This record gives sequence, C-alpha cells and structure tokens, in this order.
Amino acid sequence: MKLHFDDPFTSAHLAYQKDAIDAVCDLFRGQESRRPGWADGQEPAAANGLGRMSPGNPGVGHRLHLTDDELRRNMHQIQVRNGLLPSGELASGDFTVEMETGTGKTYVYLRTLFELYQRYGFSKFIIVTPSIAVTEGVLKTLHVTEEHFRHLYGGIRYEYFKYDSARLGDVRRFADSARIQIMVVTVAAINKQDVNNLYKECEQTGGERPIDLIRAMHPVVVVDEPQSVDGGLRGCGKAALEAMEPLCTLRYSATHLHQHHMVYRLDAVDAYARNLVKQVEVAAATVESVHERAYIRFVAVEYRGAAVVARVELDVQHRAGLRRCQVVVRDGDSLDRVTGLTVYRGFRIGEIRTGSGNEWMELQAPEGRRWLRPGQVCGDAEGSSLPRALIRRTIHEHLAKQQRMLPLGIKVLSLFFIDAVARYRQYDGSGQPVKGEYARIFEEEYLEAIRRPEFAGLCPDRCADPAGVHAGYFSIDRQGRWQNTAENTRSNRENAERAYRLIMREKEALLALDTPLQFIFSHSALREGWDNPNVFQICILRDIHSAHQRRQTIGRGLRLCVNQQGRRVRDNAVNVLTVVANESYEQYAENLQKEIEADTGIRFGVVAYDQFAAIRVTHSGGEVRQLGRARSGAIWTWLRQADYVDGTGKVQPELRRALAAGALEVPGANGEEHALIIGVLRRLSGRLDLGDADARTARQRRTLPGGATDENSNRQRQSSKAVYPVRLDSALIESCIRALRAAPAVVRSHVRWRKVGLAIGQQGVQATEREHGTAVELEAETAGLPDLLTGLQERTELTRRSLHRIITGSGRLDDFRANPQAFIELAGSTINRCKGQAMTGGAGRCRTTPASGITDGLLEGT
Repeated sequence: MKLHFDDPFTSAHLAYQKDAIDAVCDLFRGQESRRPGWADGQEPAAANGLGRMSPGNPGVGHRLHLTDDELRRNMHQIQVRNGLLPSGELASGDFTVEMETGTGKTYVYLRTLFELYQRYGFSKFIIVTPSIAVTEGVLKTLHVTEEHFRHLYGGIRYEYFKYDSARLGDVRRFADSARIQIMVVTVAAINKQDVNNLYKECEQTGGERPIDLIRAMHPVVVVDEPQSVDGGLRGCGKAALEAMEPLCTLRYSATHLHQHHMVYRLDAVDAYARNLVKQVEVAAATVESVHERAYIRFVAVEYRGAAVVARVELDVQHRAGLRRCQVVVRDGDSLDRVTGLTVYRGFRIGEIRTGSGNEWMELQAPEGRRWLRPGQVCGDAEGSSLPRALIRRTIHEHLAKQQRMLPLGIKVLSLFFIDAVARYRQYDGSGQPVKGEYARIFEEEYLEAIRRPEFAGLCPDRCADPAGVHAGYFSIDRQGRWQNTAENTRSNRENAERAYRLIMREKEALLALDTPLQFIFSHSALREGWDNPNVFQICILRDIHSAHQRRQTIGRGLRLCVNQQGRRVRDNAVNVLTVVANESYEQYAENLQKEIEADTGIRFGVVAYDQFAAIRVTHSGGEVRQLGRARSGAIWTWLRQADYVDGTGKVQPELRRALAAGALEVPGANGEEHALIIGVLRRLSGRLDLGDADARTARQRRTLPGGATDENSNRQRQSSKAVYPVRLDSALIESCIRALRAAPAVVRSHVRWRKVGLAIGQQGVQATEREHGTAVELEAETAGLPDLLTGLQERTELTRRSLHRIITGSGRLDDFRANPQAFIELAGSTINRCKGQAMTGGAGRCRTTPASGITDGLLEGT
C-alpha cells in the first residue's frame, strides 16, 4: 500500500496545516530570496542570536538579512493572525509550533523546510529528536513522502541521512552540497560534548571538528518534542542545540514545557472540536466485590534508613470500610495484623531482596511460599482473570468494528500495552521461544470469539490461525530475542533500533487486508514515534495501579484512518478510537483531563485574566485588532464582581445559568465583539450538571421523651465516656437474623463493563455513557475460607455463640462461600446496626448488667 498525502495549500480539510507552515515561513518575510549554491562571508555576526556566516568559513550556508525589528514585527503579525498574544522582545531565535498528536506534525515541519527553501533559499536543516523511536519515525516519513515532495516542488533534489558518529563524512557532504540537506540526529548522539565525536577533529571531515562545519552553515534546526530534547534542569540537550549556532530553532510538540515565541497553536481542545483526530470512547472495566480472597501486589523495594522494606498493595480495613491501598511491610510482618482482615490469616512477609534488576519479596502463604517480582500479584481477580476479560473485550470490539469497516475497505488494528515482555513471550532453557501468559490467553479467546454466530464468515482461513493474527513489537537483542525496551546503554539502544526498523518497515503492510496481522502487543516500543492510522482499539494491560500517561497512550491511535487506496477517510462515524481501560470511566476521564492540563497548560473551566486578549475584532475601515490585555482584564473583573467566576477564575453555576438563558450582557461590548466573548465563555463553561433533588432523602429526627431529638440525645450520650457491659436477649438476636435475611445479596467478584464517549472541550473532559453492560463474573481459583466467627467477633464484639445463632438462622452461609470477605462486611454492619437500634429503643432489648455478669460485649460511650 502507498499512503497518499493531500496538499494542505489546496485542501480545505488541511487548512490548519497550511496555517502552521505559513506561521513559520512568514517569519522571514522580507528576506532576500537566494537559491543555494552561494556562500557569503561578508556579513557580520547578528546581534539577535540568529546566525550569519563569518569570513573564512567553508561550505554553503545561510545568512539573515532581516533586522531584529523586522523579524519581531513579522512575528507579532503572525501571532495576531493566529489568535496568540504577541511576545515581547525577541529574546532568542527559538520559535514554537504546538500541534496535537495525530494532526500531522512531522509532515508539517518537513513541508515547512521545503517552503523555506522555495521562498528564501534555506537549504541546510537538522532535525533533532529525543529517542531512536522518533528518529526512525522521521526517517520513515521522509521515505514515504519523497515522491510527494518531488511532485509538489518540481522534481526538487534533496538528500537526507541519519547522523552516525562512525560516518562523519556525511557531515562534510552536508556542508559542501548545494542541494537541500536534511540531517536527522538523536539528542543522545550530540549532548555530551566531552565524549562525542561531533566535537573532535576528524580525518573524514578534512581534519576539522564536525561541529565547526555545522556552525559555519548556521542551519535551520527543527526540534521534535523539545520538552524531551532540552534535558531538564541540566539542559544538556539545549546546550547542544545552541552549540550549532543555528539560523533559528523551530520547536514542534503537542506538550511544550517552554513556549518561547509561539507562532501557531493547535491544542487538544481544537483538534477534537474540529474532528482532526479520532473521537475517543472508553470501554471501562470496573472490578467489583473483589475481597473474597487475600490480595497482595508487590510494588517495589525501598530503603527506610538502613532497613530494606517492601511497598505492597493490600486490602485494608479502615473506619469507612475496606480500601485497597499501598503500605510498607518488613520481614516477619503478619498481613492479617497489617490489614485487619481475616482473609490474610496465615500470610506473612519473608525475605526482601534488593539489587538492580533482581528485586523480589518472599511471601509465606498457607498453601506454601511464593516469590514475587515488582508488579506481580498474588490472589484476587487481577492475577489472570481481569487481563482475560480485557483481552476478550478488545477482541470482540475489534471483530465487531472490522465487520463494519470491510465494506469500506478499511483494515482494523488493535494495540495491547503490557507491563513486561515475559507476559507475552518467554524462552526455555535452550533459548527457544515459548508463549507467555497473555499470548496463550489471546489465542484461546480469539478462537472462541471467531466461532460466535455474529462473527461467522469474518475470518477467512488465513486468519483462523490465532498465531498469525498477533505479534509483539519489542526490543530485539543480537540473538533475536525480545526484551523490555530501554535506551540507557549503547547495547540497549542497538536492541531498540533493530526493533524500530522492523516496526517501521511493516507500517504500511499492516494496513493491507491481505496481511493477517491485526493485533499488536508492545511494552514501550510504541510509546512515541510510531503512529498507525488504522489503530481502532487500545487495550491497557500494564500495571493498572500506577499512573500511566493516558494521553500518550491514546495518541498512538488518534490519526484518521485510511482505506485500501491509502486515502484518508474523514467520516466521524468511522473514526472512533475505543480504549479498553481497567479503571472506571469517571477515573479515566478525570485523569486524562489532569494530564492534558499538566501537558498543555490548559485550565478547563477556568477563565484566565487575559482570556479575551487575543480576540480579533474588525473596526471601522476594515482594520483588525485584538482586544488586548487591558480590555480582557476589564471583562474578567466584571465577571468576578458579578460572581460569574470566583477569585481563581473558575466558572460558577450563575454564569452557566445566564448563558443558558441568553441573559448575559457584557458591559461595553456589542455586535461582533460581544458574540466572540460569549462564544469563549460558552466553550469554557460547558454543560450545567445539577444534582437530583429527588435523590436526596431527608434525615428523619425522632422526638424522644422530654422533647429532645436524636441529634441532641446522641451528643449527650457521646459526651459520657462510660463503659457498660451489655446483655442481648433472644428478641434482639431474632432481629439480627431477620435483618441479615433481608440484607442485599452477596455476589462473586466480577467485571462491570460501561462504554462511554469522551468529549474534550475547553470545559474539560466529559464522559457520556453509551452502553451499560451486565456484570461478568471473573474466574477465580478456589481459596480457603477464613474464620467467619472470629472475623465477626472483631467487628461486633458479640460472643461466638450468639454469632453462630444469627448466621445459621439467617440461612446465608452460601453467600459466605461465594464471597467470604464481602459477607463478613455485610453481616458485621447489619448486626451493628441492629445493636444501635436496640440501644436507642428500637428493635429488640438490651439490659445493662454488673460487670461480672455474662456479657456480649463492651460498648463505649453508649
């Protein structure tokens, strides 16, 4: 398959790409247009940091004719045109373009390079990337767009190459050639000036240092993902960029850390609103009733002073009920004491071992010892049943979508992100590959799915073999074995590079219907630098309790899909990305919104002081001007005084009501200005969510003798810290039996599926439920039953004899077998509620007795 690229200068769909290209090229309006093939060393060095050639430098390079004032004036005009606030002084030669993932950022900056050549003769370009994955992605894009760019620019001749410290002769050719030269380099290859060959004299470059040749050219430097290239606080990457003495530095990303001089912005909100990327829906799996067996997840080894401890995740009994949380444990800790739960009886922490890549924790369990690695789980549904449920749902979503896409000639792909290669592929003692847990589960579920009547005829013979429809994309060592992706050593970088070349080579083949491969498993090889337009499902099988980059994950599937002719399909009903998530959709939407806010600086539902400054209004005579900061501040102050926003600018319900009623009149604004201001406020305010008054139940107060209320009486009783022995009579026990019989049913652990669509707007990430599925019971291993009476004694302080009468009388022992911990919680709360009613004159009777009497417990403060 050959991908087709439309020309943004003629396509209405791609007008935003043209705007981004023009935003950079128009910076140099007024620059004398000179084709390469010349060298000019007569111009003195520039004062504004934009490089010009100096006498004696060899090669074919750039110089800038514009003054600081001319360049700044161009920049301000571009910023006003694109609705951005004008920058102040021209502090550097860095210019920022923000484009959301999936909108064609790489194509835009490559097209910008050719436009700069056509308009001004600039011909020396260096693209700096943060990783090998992104480097390989850029090289792949240069390859697939080669014919496209030659057609657009009259058969233009250009060369591109990847910088290799072992082939420094390429740098000499980069300097000498009159053709367009594009060098692609990973920042790790240039950011260590004390060891990198780029900064050493070399015979391949004629005895000169390669960096000196580059400086003489004053190239245009493009930085892909500058927030990762710059190098944080130490700024090694930023120093390496400045060492090239570029004509200018163009920074492209969806998540800028430093904005410098921004000339174009297409953020996440705009991309979703304009349907430039796939819409997102979430199939959320919420695990319910999971406390029927002990659950232990080993998180990490930590140091507390001189002691080695383990951080684990457990179900812990709190006052508000059971809560799954992380705690620190030491060698010898009994987990039933740590958690307060009887299901952990017999579980004890053993040896904790630390060491780079060899961390483990010994767990002494009733059925024997186990050794857990970080991330591994003992017990509960999340060991294997939950991943199986997620894989099954992804397969069904994939097949259902493929049925709808086949008549359109669209191939459907699905991605699985996993936490370790070993979960998908392992190797036996002789080094032969064997299927890991996820590979086995996938093949079992795939064979089961394609036999279902609704998918009959969907899978031809070539797709009936499950081994042919899935594959893994991981780093590859010299022996051809897969391993977890890392780029911290030279060997690991070589392993990663082998994988990325394979991935990029197969990128177009994956789009063809005659290629059986449809399901891809990856660890982090597909984290960035790889985007396939036909990814329609993303399943997250990684450690579900750690904070993952949801925005980065879904970014792998946001591109609009293509058909078998390689043409984009711009149908909103088709372009929907389904994320199969192992958290509730409310959590997913909330966390995705937080990540967008952190990455982009967007504050959802907040009106900023200068929110309206960039609004463009046409004045008399046709002049277009922005409202400016002063006018924006006046509008914000009015909103604050009218209580439409709070002191932080957060939108209040009063503003939403006024907008809904059409009753908002902005002082001093009329016509076009007023409509634009209202439009901004509507986007920021979003919908009005009001609570249901009928859902609230008024608290009933009972009048006690003497006119006191429950509330006053309780306060008086609680002020007394006496301890009373209490005897319960048979009437109260019967009351407990009746209440327990009527209590809600106890269910086994299960997954409840809910599918929602996510709408990303300036008011935030909003989820709208589309399907509310039934609960699916999770398969679980048989576990020993905990001590029921002891567990209830700890919660109710009743004798075992009384508890035995209540439990056997209720007839609910089958519920205890179905979900022991859930039943203990239910029975304990039911009995305690009956006790409380008895103490305040409700059902049953209680009598205080001398402390030496037979008691069923000690009730403090009642």
